[in-house]
Amino acid sequence: MGKQTSRKGYIHIYTGDGKGKTTAAIGLAIRAAGYGMKTYIGQFMKGQHYGELTALRDHPCITIEQYGDIECVHREEITQKHIDQAQQGLKQARKTMHSHQYDIIILDEINVAVWFDLIAPEQVTELLNERPKNVEFILTGRRAPEAFVEMADLVSDVKEIKHYYNQGVKARTGIER
Repeated sequence: MGKQTSRKGYIHIYTGDGKGKTTAAIGLAIRAAGYGMKTYIGQFMKGQHYGELTALRDHPCITIEQYGDIECVHREEITQKHIDQAQQGLKQARKTMHSHQYDIIILDEINVAVWFDLIAPEQVTELLNERPKNVEFILTGRRAPEAFVEMADLVSDVKEIKHYYNQGVKARTGIER
């Protein structure tokens, strides 16, 4: 693990309909890397290329993996493949957590994976209950289940006030993806 092994780890949730939840989590990982702390990022429901994959690919303190694909956009489009991908991500997160190699574990879009019924909320709360007490956990995504909010030490609700997406602007390379 990194340099802060004696500190207490907390549970963060970045949720809400506004833009910036993943960006905030990655920003925390980069800040921590500046102090030699190691972060694992498991991205759920993401299979397309995002800039962070390239930027962090060879980072000595940050590991990033994806568990999803771009085919699943709506809840009614869920297939067994999507469930299997999410379950694999959760399995890898548990293995990573128990490796004791990481100070921070980010489960990006885990809240949405739960909302899509790819993962049961109880599976995530069980994982959080198993975590070593010095590991920081960050859960991102819209619609954070109330059980997660109750367990968390920090909850940020990112609220959309205004977004150019509503004017027809699609996700832009380097900004939204």
